[in-house]
Amino acid sequence: MNTQKDNKPFGLTVGTLTVMNIAAVVSLRGLPSEAEYGLGSIFYYLFAAVVFLIPVSMISAELAASFPKKGGVYRWVGEAYGSRLGFLAIWLQWIQNTIWFPTVLTFSAVSIAYIGANPSAAEVPLANNKIYVAIVCLVIYWGATLINLKGLSASAKISKYGGMIGTIIPAAILTVFGIIWLVEGRPLQLDTNINTLFPDLSNLNNLVLASSIFLFFAGMEMSAVHVTEIDNPQKNYPKAILSAALIAVCIFIFGTLSIGFVLPAKEINLTQGLLVAFDRYLVGYHLEFLTPVIAIMLVIGVLAGVSTWIGGPSKGLLTVGHHGLLPPFLQKTNKNGVQANILLVQGYIVTVLIFLFTFMTSVQAVYQILSQLTVILYLTMYILLFLSGMKLRKERPNIPRPFKVPGGHMGIYVLGILGCCGALLAFVLSFLPPAQIKVGSTTIWYSILFIGYFVFVGIPLIIYHFRKPSWINEKSDDSLEPFSWEEKKTDKPTTQQQ
Repeated sequence: MNTQKDNKPFGLTVGTLTVMNIAAVVSLRGLPSEAEYGLGSIFYYLFAAVVFLIPVSMISAELAASFPKKGGVYRWVGEAYGSRLGFLAIWLQWIQNTIWFPTVLTFSAVSIAYIGANPSAAEVPLANNKIYVAIVCLVIYWGATLINLKGLSASAKISKYGGMIGTIIPAAILTVFGIIWLVEGRPLQLDTNINTLFPDLSNLNNLVLASSIFLFFAGMEMSAVHVTEIDNPQKNYPKAILSAALIAVCIFIFGTLSIGFVLPAKEINLTQGLLVAFDRYLVGYHLEFLTPVIAIMLVIGVLAGVSTWIGGPSKGLLTVGHHGLLPPFLQKTNKNGVQANILLVQGYIVTVLIFLFTFMTSVQAVYQILSQLTVILYLTMYILLFLSGMKLRKERPNIPRPFKVPGGHMGIYVLGILGCCGALLAFVLSFLPPAQIKVGSTTIWYSILFIGYFVFVGIPLIIYHFRKPSWINEKSDDSLEPFSWEEKKTDKPTTQQQ
């Protein structure tokens, strides 16, 4: 079945793609971890926006507009450094996403636990029940997988409307509550001293949770796999990315401060903090009967984000697989043209990770270690992306670029170097255990992170080394067009490994 033709009439508007990006990038679940920093969180958000979000948004927009053919980060990095590193980049985009699922699903399980719970209770015991958390995570994940198996049309609608209901609207409600609370002069649990805008940077362990802000802003490049499904991609794709970036920054800053207004730092729980903050506001305004409604909306938001991330990176991996970089088993699709076997393998990995929750002492510890493993894998991909953007602008200055990073060569170099430096800083910090969380044995902590990193980086390099010519699927309607250096051998990257 020609899925490209089937999906093209459906189309993706700028508005739909913007909301899909917001659903993929913005997750309210992480706000409690940054609320611990009070006003200092504003510094971290703006810092991450300048050294990471803006470089990612601008450089990926230029790359998508300059190389609108299929492939996403595989094509961008592959055009600059060859198919080996291109495959590594798109693999990292996919595998970090797979590891990330249990963390966001845990937040969903906690949200469901608050449905029907006593709003005045000091805590909700079910939210700390690891068996319950594991079961809910599995049900939601496999439910989202089934939706994606029905094709782009179904998953895009879930992403669009679920993102509005479960992310944008709750974020707006939380922000309005915070503003009203502040204007009315109610007691604030957050230190509003202007001096706290500049946090103490001397203790590296205290910066670990702050480095996770980079993961908050990750994902702006993901929609590149849908670049051929939006009208006039050279113009509309960058527009959708930049719109989503601006909205994301506003949601994160105002949402974090609103949590800090009603929750003391010592009472913030990474997995339950957001629901507790909503509950404090609702009780304060005698609206506690709405707690289950908010919880349901947040669950819908998680479903939208998970649905978006299940389909995007795995679709890109399928396309690359047809190029001869995955065995035939992983290239199989269902009647809807969906990468069924990749989704199943992804689901098995997620299932194993979810079961870790039943063996680890602390749900928060598992939540944090998987988050940090996700960060270091994803940042590796982003470093490749920044380097590729700079190299391609230098070595291929004359190719058509409907969208270019402003400032000429100096503009993209400044953003690229900023992005690399910011990513490297967050990369190093993400190996350290956070001071705010009891993680148990630091030996186990470091072992999981280092072994996990080298295993997940090594797998695609091994697959690439042992690839076979028979893996190339020339009959696929979703196959990739050749790299420009494959068409013009003289333009071949020096690092290309054939």
